[in-house]
Amino acid sequence: MTEILTSHAGSLPRTPELIEANASRALAEDGVTPVVTDEFREILADAVDDIVARQQRVGITVPNDGEYGHAMGSTYNYGTWWSYVFDRVSGLEVTGVDHRTQAPVRSAPGDVQLTSFADRRDWVRFADAYADPASGISLGEQHVFPAATGEVAFTDLGRDLVDQDIRNLRGALDAHGISQGFLNTLSPGSGSRIQDDHYGDVDAFLDAWVEVMRPEYRAIADSGLLLQIDDPSIAENFDQINPEPSVEDYLAFTRKRIDAVNRALEGIPAEQVRFHLCWGSWHGPHTTDLEFEHLAPTMLDIHAKYFSFEAANVRHEHEWTVWEKLDLPADKVIVPGVVSHSTNVVEHPELVAQRLERFARAVGPERVIASTDCGLGGRVHPDIAWAKLDSLVQGAALASARL
Repeated sequence: MTEILTSHAGSLPRTPELIEANASRALAEDGVTPVVTDEFREILADAVDDIVARQQRVGITVPNDGEYGHAMGSTYNYGTWWSYVFDRVSGLEVTGVDHRTQAPVRSAPGDVQLTSFADRRDWVRFADAYADPASGISLGEQHVFPAATGEVAFTDLGRDLVDQDIRNLRGALDAHGISQGFLNTLSPGSGSRIQDDHYGDVDAFLDAWVEVMRPEYRAIADSGLLLQIDDPSIAENFDQINPEPSVEDYLAFTRKRIDAVNRALEGIPAEQVRFHLCWGSWHGPHTTDLEFEHLAPTMLDIHAKYFSFEAANVRHEHEWTVWEKLDLPADKVIVPGVVSHSTNVVEHPELVAQRLERFARAVGPERVIASTDCGLGGRVHPDIAWAKLDSLVQGAALASARL
């Protein structure tokens, strides 16, 4: 029997105590950075120990810290995978400009540019539904994001915070006899999606974020942990280009962001790297999602061993067939989502097993790790999130026994 390992995309439900501790933290003079106290450090360390133990109890074999070091001050929040980095980077300022009301930007063939959030094509097509609080569409808690008003750089506080994440996760893994775990981190391309009021050049701003993220990648890798680079922008950017670009133009635009990831990873063994691709975590129609068949070959050029992607929701489940056509390099492992954050319905273990068996037949069971589409924390109710992880583990056991 080949045992299919189990993991997840990263974010797990925060405890009420941790949410309250995050919400009550004071901000530094910049209005962005939460103040870190000894009391908060103790609360966080205890919470990470508990979340690692709970993952072990449910049967997750490759756990993380639940992204608990990425501050979330409310039960539902879709953006901490991105916004956590604002605490760790200098040159940012809350200018009062709201990304939801910025003017649209038009692209042209050979000249791809990101437009404003409000001008995203899925949002425009379903404008009434997005504006209706009873429609079932949810974007999560909305914030005014900072802009880059000076040179961006990873700060001493950033190093202190990533060291804290490493220390908390490593301590919890050791305490519970777990050999390996991962920490989530941001891609340069996703970092460079904030407003640039300093560099004035898209490529220069992207290059700056390569230098910003490299110290965090290196710190995690040097600790012996796996690092997972979260980069929804590789797929999600397609919706934020108006009018819709050709696939060729979009992949050329995306290639720069892939290259940025690889430059930031220089010197880090691929065996320590997971890469997560998704089409964004909001609950919406997603009619403008670019097909995975166009993205998968480019994704595999990233210097990583493990590739995590959405494969359980109704917009992308059918795309498992990509792996019947695409030759997965011998040193790569896929980490498909087999339960989804996009529905409150808890997947049946038999459905999870069937999904895993499809991937196993395509690439080999030893090169499949069962996972979630995206992070569950902040997106579904905690009780539902844990039920989904339990179903994931049960389904992986069924598939393992049959394979």
